[in-house]
Amino acid sequence: MKKTLIILFGILSLIPEVIAQKHKADDIIGIWFNEERTAKLQIYRESDRYFGKIVWLKVTLDTITGKPRTDKYNPDSKLRDVPMIGLVIVKNFIFNGDDEWKSGTIYDTKNGKTYDSYIKFSSETMLKLRGYIGISLLGRTTYWFKTRL
Repeated sequence: MKKTLIILFGILSLIPEVIAQKHKADDIIGIWFNEERTAKLQIYRESDRYFGKIVWLKVTLDTITGKPRTDKYNPDSKLRDVPMIGLVIVKNFIFNGDDEWKSGTIYDTKNGKTYDSYIKFSSETMLKLRGYIGISLLGRTTYWFKTRL
């Protein structure tokens, strides 16, 4: 009986490893809705790094000017006229081989600031992006949802 319990416990202790899904580096490639579902972002790979750009906006025109929305909060005044659609906001992520893309940055179009960041899957159809300053405790998390263009 004792031997059977030990074997059973050993088998049960392996279940979380079997259930835990290991992701491949390219699993984040695709189209993702932002948390508010006001933008769609395309994550793509260049060499061994991952980037993301805005490919769709719910509101395409600036409510004041009536012209296409631009990166009006960019700290570089020369870049404030760059269109939002096509703007690369996720840059230089590297897959660590263990379900995390790290060493990248994410640009917040709402305030023009860039943050260190990492990306993980929260579920098979949801990404968790954590942007932070210095250490990840000082930051904010957002979730993106898998979608189509």
